Amino acid sequence: MSAGSDLGACDVFDLIRDIRDPEFSQTLEELKVLREELVQVTTSSDVLDIRITFVPTVPHCHLATLIGLCIRAKLERDLEHFMHKIYISTAEDAHTSAVEVTKQINDKERVAAALENPQLQETVQECIDFVVD
Repeated sequence: MSAGSDLGACDVFDLIRDIRDPEFSQTLEELKVLREELVQVTTSSDVLDIRITFVPTVPHCHLATLIGLCIRAKLERDLEHFMHKIYISTAEDAHTSAVEVTKQINDKERVAAALENPQLQETVQECIDFVVD
C-alpha cells in the first residue's frame, strides 16, 4: 500500500498520544513526553518518513528506552499497511543517555530481541492498548 499523501504529523501524533507511561497512569501526551510539534512526517517515493522526538519526564529516566519501544511498537502495528520508515529520538539535553537511548530504539535487532521477551512484550501491550476515559 502506498504512503497516502493525506497522512500527516497530526495523524501520527493521534496514533501515539494515548500511550500510557510505563511508570505512571497518565498518557505520554499528558506528561508532555510526546508533543505534536515534535512529530514530523514526510513522504518520499510513497514511503512515509516518520520522525518522532520525545522528552523523558526527568533527565535520568530509567524507562526512556521502554517508552521509545512503546512508541515504535504502536506505530509498527498501526501503520503495517503503509510503507514507512520510523526514526525515534530522545530530545537533546533531555536525558543523560540520550544518544544511547536513541541508538537502542532505532536498532532493529535490539528492538526485535526486546519484543521477544514475554514480560517486556506484555508491558508494551499494556501501555499501547491503554484506553483513555
